[in-house]
Amino acid sequence: ASFPLLCFRSPLVTPLIFVLLLQAPFTQPSTITRPNFVLLLADDLGIGDVGCYGNDTIRTPNIDRLAKEGVKLTQHIAAAPLCTPSRAAFLTGRYPLRSGMDAVNDYRVIFWNAGSGGLPPNETTFAKILQHQGYSTGLIGKWHQGVNCESRNDHCHHPLKHGFDYFYGMPFTLISDCQPTETPEMDRAFRRKLWLSTQMIGLITLTAVLGRLTGLISVRWKTLTCLAGFSLLFFISWFSSYGFVRYWNCIMMRNHGITEQPMVTDRTTSLILRESVSFIERNKHKPFLLFLSFLHSHTPLLTTEKFLGKSRHGLYGDNVEEMDWMVGQVLDAIDKEGLKNTTLVYFASDHGGWLERQEDKRQLGGWNGIYKGGKAMGGWEGGIRVPGIFRWPGVLPAGTVIDEPTSLMDIYPTVVHLAGGAVPQDRVIDGRDMLPLLRGAVARSEHEFLFHYCGVHLHAVRWHQKDTGAVWKAHYVTPIFSPPGAGACYDRGFCPCFGEGVTHHEPPLLFELSQDPSEAKPLSADTEPLFNTVIRRIDRAIEEHRRTLTPVPEQLSVSNVVWKPWLQPCCGTFPFCWCDKEGDN
Repeated sequence: ASFPLLCFRSPLVTPLIFVLLLQAPFTQPSTITRPNFVLLLADDLGIGDVGCYGNDTIRTPNIDRLAKEGVKLTQHIAAAPLCTPSRAAFLTGRYPLRSGMDAVNDYRVIFWNAGSGGLPPNETTFAKILQHQGYSTGLIGKWHQGVNCESRNDHCHHPLKHGFDYFYGMPFTLISDCQPTETPEMDRAFRRKLWLSTQMIGLITLTAVLGRLTGLISVRWKTLTCLAGFSLLFFISWFSSYGFVRYWNCIMMRNHGITEQPMVTDRTTSLILRESVSFIERNKHKPFLLFLSFLHSHTPLLTTEKFLGKSRHGLYGDNVEEMDWMVGQVLDAIDKEGLKNTTLVYFASDHGGWLERQEDKRQLGGWNGIYKGGKAMGGWEGGIRVPGIFRWPGVLPAGTVIDEPTSLMDIYPTVVHLAGGAVPQDRVIDGRDMLPLLRGAVARSEHEFLFHYCGVHLHAVRWHQKDTGAVWKAHYVTPIFSPPGAGACYDRGFCPCFGEGVTHHEPPLLFELSQDPSEAKPLSADTEPLFNTVIRRIDRAIEEHRRTLTPVPEQLSVSNVVWKPWLQPCCGTFPFCWCDKEGDN
């Protein structure tokens, strides 16, 4: 009876079979061809800077288009409020203190290309797993996870050692020192102290010499010579590094080779865009992973003339609008190569906007919308809640908004599983596969608890109570804003993680984020009947979490972050490091 049915042909049945075949990707994700991945990560972008997250003055039509055609996450959380640790967590799917990439001191990020700290070689990034799965993997833009360990060319922390086949960009991060016309940004307060100390030692030396010449001071010339030598050595000891930040840190590399030292900032944006589009074109016939790690919107806000003065938010707004244009160019390249339906595109920021970044009353940092705090604040939402957008036509439902807690660490297992790989079983992976949530197969995030660190110091914990949908957040430590009530640490430039600049709370401050996302009204045992129950449950979760932590070498220790001349990447013969291979071309 079945044979005549199989052989039967009619104008109605053939189109019906064709339609059912087209629908298979929606219903059978296991049959989907392994997608390409384009991961777009902004630098220092606030959640309030993007149109689809409520900004109606900065124009971001291309990022907004991604959200319209895909899934927008409204509770997407960075694992750290600063670049280096947040990106380490993103790449490894693990809280940064598990890899030693969070700070025990005030040096909370990698400070020099010539430091010895960085993402440890024994960490397995998602790029490394995808490389083993046959993907072409490329990183374009910012790295900020270290370069060398013991010698100038060992490249132990380099992207090519962490699973990327191709790298073009900055091994460090963009800073104002890279722009000769800007006020130096790196370690600004410490540099002022060093200059002052140098002037004082020099003044003492000069006074002693004059006193000896006029006979007012009885001191031996040998002593004066030693004092002068000490003054000179002290000056050289710090000026050899801080005096040449632009040459030591502001460099561009292609794979292991340096292409610009120092970088020529006028063409950086066009080169990064060119490299990104070229990578897509070169790899269109095989599965690929492109991690486009923007230098936007970190100071000094490199912006081409085409976008200067075009926004309603000064240079910062111009810079964000240019980044959005770059997103559009990458999306156009995907469309041009016919890859739209086979490419998963993801857009996010590494942490919240930098509220304190101002220069001559110009606001050079981002805006975090209704959320309290910003960059460097490990507990408050403004430091860690970031944009999160996915697009994969035909697989992820367009125009979807998800308000469940998710993490940048979730990219790791999501990408690995879609590529047909397996996450490592010999270590704790803190991220969770998001595909069921993104596709609407489940209603709740797999995260019950998220731990919010500032350096290695636990500042807050989020409890996603799945039976009720409540999202409780307990703050054990908060920064002291300066001036008081300002919402940031304007007097310091960054809010600290520990010491005199923070307040310890016992009992902790408690908020219910689904009711109070701005964290404006802390609850108490008098106002919230479940207060003690919630705090006890969170305290128990902290104990369980801490049992999963094991001691590891501190990558951001003082000895690892200081400048070491023998580790300095150099285009030439050290210390004569200069080249412009892009200009030569």
